[in-house]
Amino acid sequence: MELDLGREQLVVVGGSFGSLRWFDQELPPGSVVLVEEPDVIRRRGLERFAAGLPMIARLVPAEYQTGFDADALLAREPGLATARLVLPGLEYAVGAAARLADRLGLPGAGVAAADVFSDKHRMRLLADATGLANPAYELVDDPARAAEFARAHGGRCVLKPTRRSGSLGVQLVTDPAQVAARWAASAAPPEPAEAAERGLPTGVLVEELLVGSEHSVELLVAEGETIFANVTDKRIAGGRYPVETGHTVPSALPDTPRRALRDAAVRLAEAAGFRSGMLHSEWILVDGVPTLVECAARMPGDMITALVSIAYEVDFIEAYLRVLRGERPALPARPTGAAAVEFLVAPPGRVTAVDGRRGALRVPGVLDVQVEAKVGDHVPELLSSAHRSGHLLAWGATPDEAESAARKAAGEVRITVG
Repeated sequence: MELDLGREQLVVVGGSFGSLRWFDQELPPGSVVLVEEPDVIRRRGLERFAAGLPMIARLVPAEYQTGFDADALLAREPGLATARLVLPGLEYAVGAAARLADRLGLPGAGVAAADVFSDKHRMRLLADATGLANPAYELVDDPARAAEFARAHGGRCVLKPTRRSGSLGVQLVTDPAQVAARWAASAAPPEPAEAAERGLPTGVLVEELLVGSEHSVELLVAEGETIFANVTDKRIAGGRYPVETGHTVPSALPDTPRRALRDAAVRLAEAAGFRSGMLHSEWILVDGVPTLVECAARMPGDMITALVSIAYEVDFIEAYLRVLRGERPALPARPTGAAAVEFLVAPPGRVTAVDGRRGALRVPGVLDVQVEAKVGDHVPELLSSAHRSGHLLAWGATPDEAESAARKAAGEVRITVG
């Protein structure tokens, strides 16, 4: 990454260990101020972790996941006023990052757009008002009402919290009688490690269960203008929890549905008044019509930024940071190849053996194999993306070649549980 950043010029609000490690390889020493919740710092040993990352100049404790006050933070930490860009490192930091960027006069999503895309119900209302396709949906506070909704929609539905990420709390229900027993998993899902102990308030959406191929659209927007768009193909785990198991960039769809997805994502961004940054929206193609699943006003997870960088031969994250600094970087209009990631999903249990990594690396096109499950680890049920056991990254001349290489390599890895 060729981005000139001086000391403490990038403020990152929230961050996962994985993304922070990646940024540390790319950003100059002392260039980052990390803002994190006090109890997250304590619970995760973040002071020790940050001390091992040269890019982090200092760690600032601040409550941002609820009730964030940018003026109070700047009064306590006046040095933040010299920042040149503000980045949300987590879903739960999107609103705070937008408010801090606004307060400092720096490019960002904008407070209104950040708030819409941080609440799945508000996002649905915006899509309705814009004329974009939504599934039937209802904000509910009672499992009996959710079961009634399911009965009115073929006996099936989706339950999801309005404020979570990584598929946490999202459930597919195929029998209305199941709703009561499953209600708590969506209404009060387990808090992720990055969440503050005081909790993240959430409502519950019940939605029509759609059938169709699943995709995401990644937009890079500079001052309200879309300067880059990519469509990604998604693969989803079967069963009760629709956790993502793989992605391919670019999409293998024909031009017409790919353009329809891109256009729908741009309409959504414009309707929200999204100003500057990266927007990651998810869609299901139902009879050729892009139907909105959800949208995040931040970088996508699941290695999608890496896939875009490989397929388009561009440093996608550098381009994002340049947009947040007020620049308009030139990006390629079309990819030169393709890339895919396949996630490892082990059955629940205690890991007794991990085999096949070398075989996976020998598959033509494979770029990286990361097996996170180790002998002795306990593998939980696949409730969210945090419960996957590793990933394989591959490239190819076409989307089919890249996906085939990633899936073949994944088939070489064997995680045995007892």
